[in-house]
Amino acid sequence: MNFKKFPTPNSLDRRAFLRLGGSAALLGLAGCSTTQAPRSFAEEAASRFPRTGGFAAGAAPGMPYYISMYGARPDEKFPLPAIPVERIDPSYFRQLVDDPTGERPGTIVVDTANHFLYFTTENGKARRYGVGLGRAGFDWAGRGVIQYKRAWPRWTPPDTMVARQPELEPYSIANGGMEPGLNNPLGARALYIFQNGEDTLYRIHGTPEWSSIGQSVSSGCVRMFSQDVIDLHERVPNRTPILVTSLGPIQSPLST
Repeated sequence: MNFKKFPTPNSLDRRAFLRLGGSAALLGLAGCSTTQAPRSFAEEAASRFPRTGGFAAGAAPGMPYYISMYGARPDEKFPLPAIPVERIDPSYFRQLVDDPTGERPGTIVVDTANHFLYFTTENGKARRYGVGLGRAGFDWAGRGVIQYKRAWPRWTPPDTMVARQPELEPYSIANGGMEPGLNNPLGARALYIFQNGEDTLYRIHGTPEWSSIGQSVSSGCVRMFSQDVIDLHERVPNRTPILVTSLGPIQSPLST
């Protein structure tokens, strides 16, 4: 497998990481979860945001448009609540931008430096989404394909993750994983990344933890707002090429 593994923050962590070995380390990355057990939207909002502060309504161009874009989705199998866009950095809203990737149309590019995912289109444009990424020591880079997609997938943390977080035992492989739903760490949709015909164990997926978008907090996968991963899922066919890399500093104004 050719995915690049980046070093952990200090030598002790690096030695521990290397002792896991290739396959064991990769299994540890495949859980697509935070370091805590899943929490509800309400719990997440209460813990991460005070009642004051955040981004005031109208602070970004076209705010009513984004309020609608990230509104409730009662038509879903598990109806999605609205995302409080006034508490989110507007740069992470879904938008059409000039394509900075240089990749051919129809390619997914995950920019780890800026926490963006691009889906390239014709005429030098790309759809840009905000993403959350793996915490230090679990970053990765490389090329692959989206082998297949799932709506409202089950989440099954690998045994290595359960060993680190015993509270996840009810969702272990032996217990059949976690049922789909609003608090499932894979969220409303998941896109499964393969390389050279093999499952990399990395996923692009939704998350109930909307406040994690733009941060590096998960165990290795690429997480998106639920409304955004639904949009991407509808646009991306199986076998779509994907590149995970760092594009460096990018200045791209919010566009509507």
